[in-house]
Amino acid sequence: MAGKSKQRGMSIWVLIYILATLGGVGAMAMQAFPSFVEYQAVKKAVKKASDGNTVAEVRAAFDRAAEVDDIKSITGKDLEISKQGDRVVVAFSYQKEYQMFGPAWLTLKYAGNSNDK
Repeated sequence: MAGKSKQRGMSIWVLIYILATLGGVGAMAMQAFPSFVEYQAVKKAVKKASDGNTVAEVRAAFDRAAEVDDIKSITGKDLEISKQGDRVVVAFSYQKEYQMFGPAWLTLKYAGNSNDK
């Protein structure tokens, strides 16, 4: 008689745990990815808008770019415009919140300025 060989592999409970964890991470990623794409568009629009000379020109340039890139989280009124030397610096900050489940929320905070690389 041969002795029992030790079984290898993962149990069904471990598999369920791994799938649930991946599902939760996937749900957060599905919420965060469009917001991150919009943030990239905001950075590009701020960079373009900083070519303006006056506050009104900068806000109008940003609003035009926001209309093209479908930016809904921030408008030209929300920009902080200043001068550093002879350059116009445009800064922004905003946050997005998504309810995940029950009392759990995903909060994403974005900030940047036209000097960022």
